Amino acid sequence: MKKILFTLLFLFVFTTTLAQHKPAYTIYNSKGKKVSYAKMVKELSSKDIILFGELHNNAIAHWLQYEIASELANSKPLILGAEMFETDNQEPLNNYLKGSIDQKAFDTLARLWPNYKTDYAPLVNFAKERSLPFIATNIPRRFASMVYKKGFEVLDTLAPHEKAWIAPLPIPFVPELPGYQNILSMMGDHGTPELVMAQAIKDATMAHFILKNYNTGTRLLHFNGAYHSNNYEGILWYLKQSAPTYLYASISTVSQESIDKLLPEHKGLADFIICVDSHMTNTY
Repeated sequence: MKKILFTLLFLFVFTTTLAQHKPAYTIYNSKGKKVSYAKMVKELSSKDIILFGELHNNAIAHWLQYEIASELANSKPLILGAEMFETDNQEPLNNYLKGSIDQKAFDTLARLWPNYKTDYAPLVNFAKERSLPFIATNIPRRFASMVYKKGFEVLDTLAPHEKAWIAPLPIPFVPELPGYQNILSMMGDHGTPELVMAQAIKDATMAHFILKNYNTGTRLLHFNGAYHSNNYEGILWYLKQSAPTYLYASISTVSQESIDKLLPEHKGLADFIICVDSHMTNTY
C-alpha cells in the first residue's frame, strides 16, 4: 500500500511540475534540432564575428542579447556593435561610454530609437560598465532615404566627411539574392530597385564598420534586425565578400504559436534560431 501511495504521489508531483513548466522560447540549430543555451554559447565562443538577428520588439531576444554578451565577455575581449546606432553618432556614443556626457546629453546628441531605454540601454550600459567598445554601424538614415529615392548614384554627391560614414563606393550589389528579391515580392507595387538598393547600402555599411572595428584576438557581437542576416545573406554576405576567412555565426529570432517544433519556413535562417512563444509580451 505504501508503495502504491508513494508511486501515486510521485506521479502527481511529476505531472504537476511538467504542467507548470511552460518555456517562453526554444533554441534550434539551422536544421531544426533543439539545442541547449549552453551548447549555443559554447559554439559562439569559437567564432570571430557573431550576428544576432532580433525582432525589434521581442523581449526574449533583448534579454538573451544581454545574457550572451555577458557570457562572451568572460572568455575573450569583446566588441559590441549595432544597427540601432548610426555611424555619424559614434562620437556621442563614445563620449557616453567613457563618462564624458551623461544619459540626458546622450539622448540629445544621438538619434536613439524610441525603444532605446527598454531594449538597448542595458547593452550600452553593460559596455560602459565593462569598458567595452560599442560600434555604431548603420548608415545615417538620411543617406539611406536618398538611395531609396534616387539610387546609388546620389551617394556620389556626398561630401568626403559624409562618405566616411558609409561603405566605400561602389559597393558590390547583387539584386538577385533571394532576400532582396523577397523584399520586392513583399512590397508588391511599392517595391522598386531603389528600395533594394537602400537595403543593400545598409547591409554593406554595417559589414564595413564591423570589419573596420574587428581586431584579431577579439570577438565582435553585432545586433541587427533578423532580416539583415537571415539565410546567411545581407550583412553576412557582405562580410564574406571582404573577409571570407573569419569564423562567423548567426542567430535569428522567430515567433510561433507553438515552440515545440520549428516550422519548416524557419529552418536554415541562421546557425541558431530562437523560437519565441507568440504570446510573449512585446516591448512596444
